[in-house]
Amino acid sequence: MKKLLSFLVIVLPLLEFAAAQDKSMFSKEIFVQGTDTLLYRMLLPENFDASGKYPVLMFLHGAGERGHDNGAQLMHGSKLFLRTDVRRDFSASVIFPQCPKDDYWANVKIGDGKSGDRFSFQKGGEPGRAMHLLLGLLAQLKSESFTEDSRFYVGGLSMGGMGTFEILRRKPRAFAAAFAICGGDDVRNVKQYKKVPLWIFHGAKDTTVPISKSEIVVNELKRLNRPAKFTIYPEAGRNSWDAAFAEPAFLSWIFSHER
Repeated sequence: MKKLLSFLVIVLPLLEFAAAQDKSMFSKEIFVQGTDTLLYRMLLPENFDASGKYPVLMFLHGAGERGHDNGAQLMHGSKLFLRTDVRRDFSASVIFPQCPKDDYWANVKIGDGKSGDRFSFQKGGEPGRAMHLLLGLLAQLKSESFTEDSRFYVGGLSMGGMGTFEILRRKPRAFAAAFAICGGDDVRNVKQYKKVPLWIFHGAKDTTVPISKSEIVVNELKRLNRPAKFTIYPEAGRNSWDAAFAEPAFLSWIFSHER
């Protein structure tokens, strides 16, 4: 037992340091628009060449990772893009913006769920502050000499899945493909996604964002004859993102599309 404890005392700090070192590969960046700022982390491709052209993937985090530390947004998903095989096989710039603590990616009214629907999505409307900044960051990334305009991708989980649907309807021609994990939207907005290929994921036992929120979007996409994949995890509750990230074709499907 003493030997085990000694081993843990030595090894665990090393593992934590290694994890911190990995995440430090995402540079800390700030997008400024007027008097507002949007914090984000950026992982450049392995063997990055400033004279080259690279795809860009924007990852939108969930509500629990909001803040002003420019770090919490890396909680889910960042490890996938740091994997050696992923960096080798999918050479892309990966962007993790951080939504401010008091804001939300999507235009949605949130209730307690006791007196009706917890999430009330809005049709149309002006973008909120966080989405307005995200659109500005998108425009800036599009203008960079090293980004490949025809290969921009966006996706996210929970609040980020909702934000994915919102930015997709606001700028459908900006993206070659998108994914949304346990998200949702107003059915009247779905036609604005145009024909952007979508892969939607949801856990059947999710009690925070019910699977019906994704089903509404998927059913409307089918009615419109739009390209969409829908993966349901029958036993998954809140966390359906780990299963989505583990899908063998997840990244190859995303990066196979070009606008």
